Amino acid sequence: MRLSVRHSTTFSYDAPVYLEPHVIRLRPRADGGQRVCRFELAIDPAPVGRADCLDQDGNVVTQVWFSGPVEQLRIESCFEVELLRDNPFDFLLPAERWLVTPFAYGEPWNALLAPYTSTNGISAEVVAFAREMGVASGGRTLAFLNMLSRRLCEDWRQALRPEGEPYSSATTLAAREGSCRDLAVLFCDLCRAIGLASRFVSGYERSAAGLDRPHMHAWAEVYLPGGGWRGFDPSRGLAVARHHVAVAAARFPALAAPLSGTYRGSAIAHLQAQISIELH
Repeated sequence: MRLSVRHSTTFSYDAPVYLEPHVIRLRPRADGGQRVCRFELAIDPAPVGRADCLDQDGNVVTQVWFSGPVEQLRIESCFEVELLRDNPFDFLLPAERWLVTPFAYGEPWNALLAPYTSTNGISAEVVAFAREMGVASGGRTLAFLNMLSRRLCEDWRQALRPEGEPYSSATTLAAREGSCRDLAVLFCDLCRAIGLASRFVSGYERSAAGLDRPHMHAWAEVYLPGGGWRGFDPSRGLAVARHHVAVAAARFPALAAPLSGTYRGSAIAHLQAQISIELH
């Protein structure tokens, strides 16, 4: 099964501005769940310099820099991806201690995954809810992840909020509603509260194919020994398989944003984004 996506973002400025270097995260990653068949990136105005590289989480990113004043910046990605994974649980947890929660990786994973298991800033209420879910799932790792995905999907009201940073996990827990990125942040913190390494993911979903105004989507990934980073979508209540296209993942949502950059000048920027998704 293949999915093609065209995603254009246009910033229009009401006066000339000078663009600072920008980071673009729009190229889908290639892994065991998806294969990139084609990718094109168009930037107008053309940058004077460009560097394609891997970032701290292994995402393929493009860094660009510009010269001279501009009144508009347009970035368009166009790609086709083959979705490969039918079974999201096509792996084994190779040690008995990894089957249960609270979760403990042991070395050398503790040192490597420390940023993703850090509980700094997680509220006591979020920690208490995570422990409650751990008990309800019988202290079993995969049962916890599945139950948590379903619980957030079924009991939290879904909200569409196209712009803005994700809310904190404490805010989303208390409100019992949120956008996909809010629920992803809450899911990540709930996992960290019981020792599971987790990170925020941005990308697209298959169910948006053919819609008039599809949006990007967000979910979470958990590091499971024997399986690597595995996706769980609390907005849909499921483990990720052939319904999602991952583009970027990071410990902090801002580091998985499709575009990061600033400008110098007093102009006001106006954003227009357009996405089309087709299933083949």
